[in-house]
Amino acid sequence: MYVFIKKIMTESQTPSTPTVPRGVPPLPPPPPTIATQRQATQTLDMSVERSTNRTAQSVTAPPPPPAPSTNAAHRPGTPPPMPSSVRPKTTSLQLTLEQLIKEAYDKGYSDIHLGVGEVPRFRNRGEMQLTDYPETDRETFMSWMREVLTESEIHRFEEQLEFDGATQYEFARVRINIFDSLKGYAMVMRLIPLKILTIEQLRLPPVFRDICHYHKGLILVTGPTGSGKSTTMAAMIDYINKEMPKHIITIEDPVEFVHKSQKSLIKQREVGMHTRKFDNALKAALREDPDLILVGEMRDKETVNTALKAAQTGHLVMGTLHTNSAVKTIERILNLYSGEEQDAMRVALAESLVAVIAQGLCRTTDGKRAAFHDILINTDAVKDWVKDGKYDEITELMKQASFDGMITMNQSLFNLYQEGRITEETALEMSPTPNEMAQALRGRV
Repeated sequence: MYVFIKKIMTESQTPSTPTVPRGVPPLPPPPPTIATQRQATQTLDMSVERSTNRTAQSVTAPPPPPAPSTNAAHRPGTPPPMPSSVRPKTTSLQLTLEQLIKEAYDKGYSDIHLGVGEVPRFRNRGEMQLTDYPETDRETFMSWMREVLTESEIHRFEEQLEFDGATQYEFARVRINIFDSLKGYAMVMRLIPLKILTIEQLRLPPVFRDICHYHKGLILVTGPTGSGKSTTMAAMIDYINKEMPKHIITIEDPVEFVHKSQKSLIKQREVGMHTRKFDNALKAALREDPDLILVGEMRDKETVNTALKAAQTGHLVMGTLHTNSAVKTIERILNLYSGEEQDAMRVALAESLVAVIAQGLCRTTDGKRAAFHDILINTDAVKDWVKDGKYDEITELMKQASFDGMITMNQSLFNLYQEGRITEETALEMSPTPNEMAQALRGRV
């Protein structure tokens, strides 16, 4: 039947031969147009379909070959072609947040910066690095948020326009901060290795181990954002955990390095999840039989008061502040108090303090980064000068008391330069007193 119908249609579509005058060569027949082919194909399909319905059982005819054109009509039974205006494009929407984090982890980057209307960027050893990904649109950013936040957390962020939290993958833990900006929502993620580096692996001075053996007092680790404070404190906690049978409570916002109890028992609490405020958790910790309390950040006067109280009542307390030197850390704490309170607080701080470690990071000659330190140990002389507010004498003592483990940032940078780990330019750039550093370098060059 198919052949019969085909024959009829072919004959009906064959044009009649026109009469040509004698002596004039006949014109060649016009080629069949695409429209004619399309019409024939559609008519054939309809005829075969009617025939199939009448017989209720017949062999389905194979479809005719498609016309040699990209504009051929769409065949029944196949999805219609997608208009070019809505075809998927290669955009950041196809990139998941986990893929970005994995790329940063594999390349050794420390931070990821994302934002609506911005190209994703990485922080590579202290420097911002642009990527080849397209600008992030709002839809993509929201899809990334849904990867790491619950709907209730997203709702809370949209109300407060701030969010702090953390998430964990098989290869790394990630600290997350989300905020609103002029262009739209933005996100910064800090990559935290699951493996905690030891004091030896970080090449920290031996005095760090000595500090860990104190049974009571206040240890402060300070420095600007991104200076490695959390990494240093994690190494110290890890050393205590492996070597001493103690009860350790950490209060962080959010929890960064995750510790597993070994010789010590470790309980980690996150502000906003396991407690409402630093101060509340710190006060509660005093009734939880701790040997060591780690306070992620001493943000206000109340937290400092409670930390000092805990240090004075027989506990070892570790905390962080955002200051650039050991001596400035003492001044920063005292400046939280009014003039009439400062004398009493100087005495309390002098009696409670164990050590102040100010830290920075600098790029090394092999493309990595190394820590340099300002280390103040609370000896009897330092204790007296803290009570009297003689901070200049403390700075001079730090330059001379290397036998107690003290060191200044300039001395630490100079040591790195002597070891060949940093260049002269880096030493001068990172020095808090470049003139003094230049004099030291001139004596060696």
